[in-house]
Amino acid sequence: MRLLVIEDNPKMAEFIRQGLTEQGYVVDVAATGHDGEYMAATNAYDLVILDVMLPDHDGLQVCKNLRRRGVRTPILMVTALSTTPDKVGGLDAGADDYLTKPFEFDELVARIRAMLRRGQAAGSTVLRFEDLEMDLTQRRVTRAGQRIRLTAKEFSLLEYFMRHPNRVLTRTSIGEHVWDMNFDSDSNVIDVYVSMVRRKIDKGFSRPLIHTVIGAGYLLSAESVDD
Repeated sequence: MRLLVIEDNPKMAEFIRQGLTEQGYVVDVAATGHDGEYMAATNAYDLVILDVMLPDHDGLQVCKNLRRRGVRTPILMVTALSTTPDKVGGLDAGADDYLTKPFEFDELVARIRAMLRRGQAAGSTVLRFEDLEMDLTQRRVTRAGQRIRLTAKEFSLLEYFMRHPNRVLTRTSIGEHVWDMNFDSDSNVIDVYVSMVRRKIDKGFSRPLIHTVIGAGYLLSAESVDD
């Protein structure tokens, strides 16, 4: 999953970026409201972490502008302002959740997971497709009860597939959600990683789950596809 952090404090931004990267997320960082708004409006992010106090214009205005521009990406507003009116103002501006500084990193991760799984089974931290299971909290993958060990990038790639089952995912959409803004779209890295994940997920099982759709992209499906 690809996240955008809009935070002007370099130490705080790096703390969040490094911590979330270790959790397997792809993280871009913007230091100003202007840059953050532009990046959020022109790139495919799964969630935005938005500081309220920014050097050029505040996060409330960034949030309002994004919603006005039709950007529906979930927004987690982070700020030292902790009064009820401050929280109401953030939510009314279009934020989906509100976290007060200082915060425990575990709470930040838990809120991100909760926001990303909205629309799935309430309270679920496990993704399932057929006999494939992914525990997002323990970062553990099994198929038919058999443990499958994945690298951080492989885990992120499989998570994107499992959040969009039975849907053809283009290389562009995979690159936008699983790699950061510096990703070279002309490289074959996506094909290489899909191949590695497919070997780990499908090897030893009679029914493949990850398929190539020629000329279109890749598909997580229990049904046979002409590869």
